[in-house]
Parts: sequence; C-alpha cells; structure tokens
Amino acid sequence: MPNQKGCARNLLQKIFFFSCQNSLHSLSNCRNLSHVFIQRRAYVDVYMDWKKDTYFESIESIHRSIELKPIIALKNCIVSASPQDYCIPISAVSKRGLELGIPFKVARFLRKYPSFFEEFEGPKYNLPWFKLTPTAIQLDKEEREVYEEHKNDIVDRLKKLILMSVGEQKVLPLKVIQGLQWYLGLPDEFLRHPESNLDGHFRIVEMGDELKGLAVGSDGNDGAMMSILQQNAMKKGVYAGGEREAIVFPLFPSKGLRLKRKISDWMNEFQRLPYVSPYEDSSDLKMDSDLSEKRVVGILHELLGLFVEHAAERKRLLCLRKCLGLPQKVHKAFERHPHMFYLSLRNKTCTVILKEAYREKSAIEAHPIANVRKKYINLMKESEIILKSRRVNNRATKNEANVNMKDLDCMDDDMTECCLRWNWHYCTQNVVATFTFNSPHEFFLGSCRT
Repeated sequence: MPNQKGCARNLLQKIFFFSCQNSLHSLSNCRNLSHVFIQRRAYVDVYMDWKKDTYFESIESIHRSIELKPIIALKNCIVSASPQDYCIPISAVSKRGLELGIPFKVARFLRKYPSFFEEFEGPKYNLPWFKLTPTAIQLDKEEREVYEEHKNDIVDRLKKLILMSVGEQKVLPLKVIQGLQWYLGLPDEFLRHPESNLDGHFRIVEMGDELKGLAVGSDGNDGAMMSILQQNAMKKGVYAGGEREAIVFPLFPSKGLRLKRKISDWMNEFQRLPYVSPYEDSSDLKMDSDLSEKRVVGILHELLGLFVEHAAERKRLLCLRKCLGLPQKVHKAFERHPHMFYLSLRNKTCTVILKEAYREKSAIEAHPIANVRKKYINLMKESEIILKSRRVNNRATKNEANVNMKDLDCMDDDMTECCLRWNWHYCTQNVVATFTFNSPHEFFLGSCRT
C-alpha cells in the first residue's frame, strides 16, 4: 500500500510537471502575438459614476450650436434665393419649418433674432418680408471665403470619415453624410451637387434600394492614413509607425472624479493594449474583447476630432454604428471612459465632448469654420439685447401713456368741479346772467338769494 501511494504521487507530479512545461512553451510562442493572447481575456464590466464638470457645461460654442443651426439654415435660404438683395417674403419659407429644424412658426423664429433678420413690408399686399442685416451679410461673406481658402482641409476631413467605414469599397451613404454635415462643417451646396463640387476626390456609388453612397475616388486615395492619436504619438517620439503598437490615450480626469482600485487597474491594463487604427482592417478582432473596445474608443476619438466643435449629440453618432462596424451598445464606451469623453445633458439632449480638444488644444487642430461660428454666436447674443431693450422701451412707453391719461382725467375732473363750484348760470326768458363766487359757501348763498 505505501508503494502504491508513492507511485501514484510520483505519477501526479510528472503529469503536473509536463502540463506546466507545455503551458510555458505555448506562452513563449505567443509572446510576440500579445494581441492574440489578450483577446482571450474576459470582458470586464466597469461602471463609473457621472460627474458634472462646470467647465464643459459652459462652452457656448457647443451648447449654443443647436440653436445656431436653424439660423444658419435660414440665412443660407435667403442668400440662395436672393444673392444680391438678401431678402425674401415670409411665404418663401413659412412652410419649411420642419426641413430647417425650426420647432415653431418661421415668422416668429425670424422675429426672435433681429440681429440676423430685419423685417419690413413688402411691395405688394403689405406682406412681411425679411432681409439679412449688414453684420449677417458680412459674416456670410467671411464664411464663404473660409470655405474657399480651406477647401482641401474640409475635403480631407470628409475623406477620413469615409475611409473609417467597414468593407472593401469604403462607402458611406449620402444620407448619413448629410446628417453629419453640420458637424463636419460642410457647406450646403457641397452635397447638393456632389458631382460638380467634389471633383475627382470622391465618386458616387449605387448601394442598392435606390440608395446612393459616397466613396473616395482614385485622386483622393493617397495610401495609408494616420489617425490624430498616431500623429501626436509620433511627434512625442513614443510611436514608430508600425501596426498595432501600444499607444496610450490621453486622459483628463474631472475634478472630484475618483476611480476605484479595480477600475484603475483595469484602466492601466487597457492603456497597455495595442492601438488599432480606425483606418485598418479589424475583422480579426473579437467583439467582446478589450482590444475590440480599444478600437471602438479609437474610432470615437478620431471621429470627434474631425468635427467642428469636437462634440456631437450622442444620438447622431449612433447612426454610424453599422457603417463603422461599431457594437450595438457603443454608447457604453462613453460611460466607461469618462477621462476621455464628457457627457453633457444640457438642451434636453445628451452631447458627447472630446476632452482632449479643450484641455490640450495644441493636440487637435481646430476646424477652419470654428472661428466663424463663434462670431455667429456673438451676433446671436446681440438679438437678446435688442429684444430686451425693446421690451423695456415698450414698458416705459405704456407707463408714460398711462400717466398722461391719468393726468388728462384729473384735469377734466378739476375743470368740471371748478365749473360746478365757482360758476352758476341763471337763465330767464330772454336774459342770461353769470355770477362768479370766491368760495363754495358764497356760491350756495348766492344761489339761494337768487
């Protein structure tokens, strides 16, 4: 019995030794394929509390762009309808409220912004007409000059968006691009006639079901494309230009936001993972792995870096889910990485903001049209001042009119009382006599004597 136990113990030791030796041998073979090994790790379910940041909540260029969008749409309608006089009748846009994104009557909306639109009576039937103010005309000309000078930059941003799409053809539906037109800073006529405006950089592709798409043409395909994160890492000397090298995302924690030990350890491991460029093929990645999540975060980082305000409504980004190969619950990436993205709940919507664009402004190049939009927002603020001064003037005018009416009423009462008190007319058959008294008492006595 002791010999049998010893033999069994020796047999188990040999089996354990050989199994450990095989596992070490497999690990040594996979040390150069770290991304293959990491994909086998289980997905860590991380939940982080939302913390309000007053700095990002107070950026006017982001939160007032929703209000500015229909104003620019109306301004473009007036310019395209009357490029010389910059004026139109209200009937030309009164039924286009939904198309322009106006939630109420167009005439009321135009009167809400007197710094942009000036109202006057038309030549016929006294109908209301609206024209652009001189300041709005000047800003419109400045905006068109920016589009002409920086056309190549705007085209490159659209090209990068298309090259992030999945598939061999790299095509995005025109409807999707039109939905992101405001965020990309594209002019209205840019996609209205794409054949003439896009030159040879792009081509129109039939996607089936009467759906047209936009693809990068032969003139616009310059080979491999580098993301913003790769360019910044190369400038700092931490990236050599190879495929799937480990690149760390820049983190900007908000004040008062503390991570638990478990989440902090997971974040450190996440940062050490290889970086998958949004412009390279990722069909070999597993959807439920941390490496796939790093690709998703990289796509969202690059996408927001292309936009004008480096921010967008979260629901607008969800329409790119199928086109960019994003998971169904892509919105969780914003919640799991609050050091990179900030979620604002202003304007009754959820807006995603890329923190790096505002905390380290030199890292991401500003959009050419961003400065012009800030000037539009300043002009929009002048409308509030004009309307407030009008309300004050109207209130003062009404008060003055009320005071004058009261004075007139008091004067009439005094005159009537004086006539009744001091004057008394005595009439006979052919003689009219008037008696004047110095006091009501004399008036009463005189009337009694008479």
